[in-house]
Amino acid sequence: MTSNPLSRRHFLGTAIAAATGLTLPRLASAADKPNSVFGGVRVGCITYSFRSMTKTAEETLKALLDCGISETELMGGPTQLYAGIKGGKITDAEREQQIAKCVEMRKMYNDAGVNIHIHKMNFGQSDEEIEFNFLVAKALGASAVTTERNAVLAARVAPFADKHKIWVGFHNHTNNLPEMDKFDSILDLGQYIGFNLDIGHYVAGTQGKSPIPVLEKYHARITNLHLKDRTADGGNVPWGQGQTPIKEVLQLMKKEKWTFPAEVELEYKIPEGSNAVAEVKKCIEYCQAALA
Repeated sequence: MTSNPLSRRHFLGTAIAAATGLTLPRLASAADKPNSVFGGVRVGCITYSFRSMTKTAEETLKALLDCGISETELMGGPTQLYAGIKGGKITDAEREQQIAKCVEMRKMYNDAGVNIHIHKMNFGQSDEEIEFNFLVAKALGASAVTTERNAVLAARVAPFADKHKIWVGFHNHTNNLPEMDKFDSILDLGQYIGFNLDIGHYVAGTQGKSPIPVLEKYHARITNLHLKDRTADGGNVPWGQGQTPIKEVLQLMKKEKWTFPAEVELEYKIPEGSNAVAEVKKCIEYCQAALA
């Protein structure tokens, strides 16, 4: 095998593509670049959706391109692999090298037509690790980072978010929902503290309540949405079979001209004979039809 690193990377990427069935990423002309902005609404995908098919930055980019997606919330795994980020204490030289690799990765995605608008990577334990998390997000071109809702963590990261002017979107599950009877206290912890609102989890956690009042109340503090269809009793189902008002939420975003992205999150069981890329495509088409 050639010792040229670019040739070796191409060889490995080709082998991976053959094994997974994904097409190779490409440098795209303006006409060929994906566009998943429909009716002014930025429809994207959290790359967790491809967990059954992808691991590396290159594989993940292929999946996004195969789905025609131009916006993404990128999970930290591909970034860490690409940049050699292992966590823990690092030297200044290692930090500089890793950030440079993140800039390189951003260019690879942007050249192909994909915007990394959100990044999701564990913050770590120390102030140095928290600072590094924000530097990675900035290098990738992200306007926000996301994590699981935690008021103690929110207070700790708020000064870093203020410093870098990068939002932290706290994700809800079914038991840690935004407060509706008063202004949510977690938002008082910092001006760049917001919500990564999962509308499917909200429906399941409230036994069928609509998330639309949450959007109307907190739209100025929402970093992004997670779109999935769930039933009031908690099941994840193919879109259109549950009780989550995905269409109505998207249409409200279009009407109000809200600019935060709405991310497909594939969590229902993939049908036999299908795969994650095919199912995410269906979800993107669902969004496009809702916004036509």
